[in-house]
Parts: sequence; C-alpha cells; structure tokens
Amino acid sequence: MTNTSHSHSGHDHDHAHVPVVTKDNERKVLISFLMIFSFMFVEAVGGVLSGSLALLADAGHMLTDAIALGLAYVAFRLGRRAADERRSFGYARFEVIAGLVNALTLFGIVGWILYEAIMRFQQPHPVFAGSMFVVAVIGMLVNLFVLWFLTRGDAEHVNIKGAVLHVMGDLLGSVGAIIAALVIWYTGWTPIDPILSVFVSLLILRSAWKLLKNTLNILLEGAPDNVRNRDIAGHLRTTVAGVRKVSHIHVWSLTSGRVMATLQVQPAENADLRRVVTRVKQELLARFNIEHSTIGIDWDGEEKCNL
Repeated sequence: MTNTSHSHSGHDHDHAHVPVVTKDNERKVLISFLMIFSFMFVEAVGGVLSGSLALLADAGHMLTDAIALGLAYVAFRLGRRAADERRSFGYARFEVIAGLVNALTLFGIVGWILYEAIMRFQQPHPVFAGSMFVVAVIGMLVNLFVLWFLTRGDAEHVNIKGAVLHVMGDLLGSVGAIIAALVIWYTGWTPIDPILSVFVSLLILRSAWKLLKNTLNILLEGAPDNVRNRDIAGHLRTTVAGVRKVSHIHVWSLTSGRVMATLQVQPAENADLRRVVTRVKQELLARFNIEHSTIGIDWDGEEKCNL
C-alpha cells in the first residue's frame, strides 16, 4: 500500500476559534495566585486561633489552590515555548500534566479533611464562633472575586477550568464555615463544624473526579467526547466528493482544545487528490474542530492497521 500525506503549511494550528494560551490567561492566573496564597495564611491562623476545622480545611484547600494556580502559570509560560527537534509539538501538554496534579491534590485534601473530621467527632474541640465568622466572610469575598476574575474571557481552557474548580471548592468551604460559625454562635453545637467540612469535601470530590477523567483522557490519547470515528467516516463520505472510503482513523487531543487526527482516504476513480485532501481537512476543522490532520491516500483499499 502506498500512502501519500498532504498538509497545509503551518499545519493549520492557529485558528481563531481554538482556545490558545494568551497573556491574559497568564495575568489572571498570576493575580489569582497571589491573592489566594496571601489569604491562605490569614485563614490558617484564623483556623488555629478559633479552633475551627472548617477554616483549617479551607486553608488547606487554599494551599492546593495556590499550588494549582502556580502550576497553571508555569504551564502557560512553558506552553508558549516554541517546538524544537526533540519536542515537535512544543510544551503544550505540560498544561494537561498540571491539570492532573490539580485533580490529585484535590483528592489529597479531601482525605485530610475526612481524617480530621473523624478525629474531631471522637475528641470535640472548642470553637470560637466570632473570629471564625469574620475570617470565613473575608475568605468568601476573596474567593468570589477570584472566581469572577478567572471566568472573564477564556474560561474553557483545562487549566482555567481546574483553577475555577479549586476556587469553587474554596468558596463552598467559606460558606460552610460561615454556616458553622452561626450555628455554634446561636446554639453552641460544635459538631456542625466537622459535619459541614465533610459535606464540602464530598462536593470537592465530585469536581476532582470530573477533572481527573478529563486530563487522563487527554494523556491516554483519547478523543474528545464529541468526536467518534464512525461519525468522521460517514461525514466525509457524504460531504466530500471523490471520497470512496475512510479508514485507519486515529483522533486524539494534544491539550485542551487542540485536536489532532490521522486517517486514510480511498479516492474515487479519477478524483482530484489535491482537492479531496483540501476538502477533507476543511471538513475535519469545520465539523469536528480538528485543527491538525494528516491524510494518507489508500490506493488499493488495504485494511491492515496495527493500531
């Protein structure tokens, strides 16, 4: 079988509707990191002085937020580095690795919260509701601002999504701490503090699982949810003149929003190969958002494929 690959100059990487790393994202992440990292110390001290597990848990989660935002910032910087001979796609996938670390840190902090909650149930601690309430309200305001700030503009990038999930978890933690402080203030019932900590940790767990599945799918060369091989084959056969058969389709994500594909096309008799390849690339981009595709020509309909 003879295969001929055709591709446009520049590989069609830069399209307006494809999410790209921008300096705006870097600025948002850096400012958010500085705010979260600074207030983390305030909340940790407040948690120790007030004896509140909810505040300490939220401070611990703020630490993972700071780590996540720091990793995201580093990922954005590395993602802008040009490709070289050893890394033909550059460093874009580092962003996905950072997203994976974000998810794993969320699982870690949930485990810590649950452990501390069990200890608190066995040995209740006194909680000073007044100072707990004040710190929790300030924390809620900080998280609300950071959440608003991060969601301005491009909020679909995997690292921005990861950072937003962290901050949303923090926001829930602050709300839980406020509720716990009010209950303790009016009733003196301190078990509400670890109870709400556990509730918030379960909500964080759900978000962490979703983020983990997304990043693992990319790292395992999985196709995006909206792309199926049979859909690609059927669409190209019906919309591109001169395509008799489509086979050996492989689709994967390099990173968030950057989808790649290789496939083989069996042309009809006397088909204009240059036009066929050009139209296939156009349809892959327009219909499936596949920005970089390599098209092989299958001259004899050979079906063998080792992948």
